[in-house]
Amino acid sequence: METKNVMIVGVGGQGTLLTSRILGGIMTQAGYEVKLSEVHGMAQRGGSVVTFVRYGDKVHEPIVEEGQADVLIAFERLEAKRYAHFLKKDGVIIVNDERIDPMPVVMGAAEYPDNIIEELKSEYKVYDINAMEVAKELGNSRVFNNVVLGLAAKHMDFSKEEWLKVIEEKVPPKTVDINKKAFLASYEA
Repeated sequence: METKNVMIVGVGGQGTLLTSRILGGIMTQAGYEVKLSEVHGMAQRGGSVVTFVRYGDKVHEPIVEEGQADVLIAFERLEAKRYAHFLKKDGVIIVNDERIDPMPVVMGAAEYPDNIIEELKSEYKVYDINAMEVAKELGNSRVFNNVVLGLAAKHMDFSKEEWLKVIEEKVPPKTVDINKKAFLASYEA
């Protein structure tokens, strides 16, 4: 199998690193070689966090170049816009419809763009979900990243059972049930 490329983008504290570990786990379990690369901006202050996950029979380097991502998983709208140019022509963007103002917007030095998802849909294949709303309905807003992952999983080559097994192995033991529910809420929708 040729190398596949997944990018996870978000804001510090949104669970991008846990999500990359789940992705790496399912790909390793399936017998692929996997390379992960994490790029932290000012993550602790709500800055951009980018994780590259590459898998295949033989993976030579961990970094995804512009125009190479098969799947872009974005935990925030502006991050999806910021990294959309990494997507392949036939790639797909999975975006959490949430707004988190970056520091320049908070300080009044910039404005948050309007209609980001509509703009992305005019150029790319985009699937959006308000994962925070779904997670709150489940009773735990911290599992919204697995709601997003459930939607992304529909566009990847692994079974529901494989995903659930890896989620069980990678999330903290006390949160296994709620994380599985979060994943299934969008995977089965």
